[in-house]
Amino acid sequence: MTELVRCAWGDSTPDYAAYHDEEWGVPLRGQNELYERVSLEAFQSGLSWITILRKREAFRAAFAGFIPAKVAAFDATDVERLMADAGIVRNRAKINATIANARAIEELDVPLDDLLWSFAPTGPRVRPATMADVPAVTPESKAMAKELKRRRFSFVGPTTCYALMQATGMVDDHIATCWRAT
Repeated sequence: MTELVRCAWGDSTPDYAAYHDEEWGVPLRGQNELYERVSLEAFQSGLSWITILRKREAFRAAFAGFIPAKVAAFDATDVERLMADAGIVRNRAKINATIANARAIEELDVPLDDLLWSFAPTGPRVRPATMADVPAVTPESKAMAKELKRRRFSFVGPTTCYALMQATGMVDDHIATCWRAT
């Protein structure tokens, strides 16, 4: 049996292998799905992605399935409930940002899909040869962060936005030798 060649991070744990093989870099659409990813990428800031990945189901339960209209209605009691939930990352600033971002989504004049995907680069890109060739920030992620902040989103800096773009297939940063490279 031939072993799959993955991006180096995708071989470190079975959780990462499944995420790498099935989700990372796959084009993702849908308001709730993209809101979930924006939220999880914000929670990841300063932490390992594996921590967030392993808590994803608890995050989904805690944040009403990442349905923006439901989370936008969260109040101080919900914040305290979330702060007491050991199944998620208990960071008040990130919890408040997730609620504020749901409210920002409710105020959008364009669908969240259209807004986020409008920053996906067009035209040919050079596939990274190694993970060292993968940028942390791009002009597109800087522009996305600036626009999201203008629209009252928080915890959406350029690095977080680029991670979102990678995770949701807006960019394909699988390295050249990875079986997922297209």
